[in-house]
Amino acid sequence: MANIETFLKSSYAWINTNSFVGAFVLLIGFFLFGLLLSAVLRRSMRMLIARDTDKRIDRLGAGYLARFSQVFLWVFVAMLYAHTVPALDKLATALLASVSIASVVIGLAAQSTLANLVAGLSLVLYKPFQLGDRLEINVPGGVETGTVESVSLGYTVLQTFDNRRLVLSNSTVANAVMINHTKENPRILAVVPFSIGYGADIENARSIVTELAKQHPDVQEVTGCPVVALNTSSVDLWLMGWCRDAATSVGVKYDLFEIIKKRFDEEGVEIPFAYQNIVLHQPSQHTSDQMDEAKV
Repeated sequence: MANIETFLKSSYAWINTNSFVGAFVLLIGFFLFGLLLSAVLRRSMRMLIARDTDKRIDRLGAGYLARFSQVFLWVFVAMLYAHTVPALDKLATALLASVSIASVVIGLAAQSTLANLVAGLSLVLYKPFQLGDRLEINVPGGVETGTVESVSLGYTVLQTFDNRRLVLSNSTVANAVMINHTKENPRILAVVPFSIGYGADIENARSIVTELAKQHPDVQEVTGCPVVALNTSSVDLWLMGWCRDAATSVGVKYDLFEIIKKRFDEEGVEIPFAYQNIVLHQPSQHTSDQMDEAKV
C-alpha cells in the first residue's frame, strides 16, 4: 500500500502543472501533439493535390492555405498550453490587461510583416497569377521577368531564365505593375526590330526576313513587317510573328537576329551603323584678316 502511495505521489509530481517538472513534461506532450497535427495536415494536403488530376484546386491558394494553417496550428497549441499551465495563464491574463499598449508596440514593430501577410492573402484571393505563370514585373531594381515558383506568407519567389531566384515581399508584388504572359492565352507576339540602309530595297529585305521567320519551327504565324521609323542613317522595320509562349519568343528573337544578319550579308543588304559627317571649311581671306587684326 505504501508503495502505491509513493508511486501516485511521484506520478502526480510528473503531471502537476504547478511544478516545473510537470509543466515541462506537458510542454513536451503539447509539442509532440503539434508535430502530429502538422504532419497530418501536410499529408492530407499532399494527398488532396495528388488526387486532383484535373487541377480544379488552385495550387497557389492551396500552398498558401497550408502555410497559414501551420502557423495557426502552432499558435493554437501554444495558447492551449499557456491556458493549461496556471503560471502561464496568470501571465497571459496580466498581459491582456496591458493589451492596449502592447498592441501599439507590436503593431508598429510588425507592420511590414502584417502588410506582407495581408498582401499574400490578397494575391491568393484575387489571383493575378498562378504557380508557373511567367511575369514581367516592375521591382525597385528595374524590370524583371520570371516564373512564379512559390508564394509564402511573406514572400513571392520568381525564377528567371538564367536560374536566378527573385525573392520579393508580397506587398511589393501586390503593389507592382506586372504583365502576366501566361494568363488565359499564353501565346505572345514576338517583335524582332532590325534596320536597313536608305539605299537598300525595302521589299527585298522584307521578303527575306519574312521567309526566314516562316521557316523557323517555333514561329506559328508571321503577321507583318512594317516600316516603323526613318532615322538619320537607317530605315527601321519590325518583324512580327506569333509564338506559343513568352519563353519561346525569347529564343526565336535571338535566332532571327543571327540568321537575318547572315542572310543580309549573303544578299548584300546594307545594315547601317551610326556615323557622323565632319565638314571642314577653309576660312576666307576676309576672315583671316579679321583674325590677324584681333591678335594685334
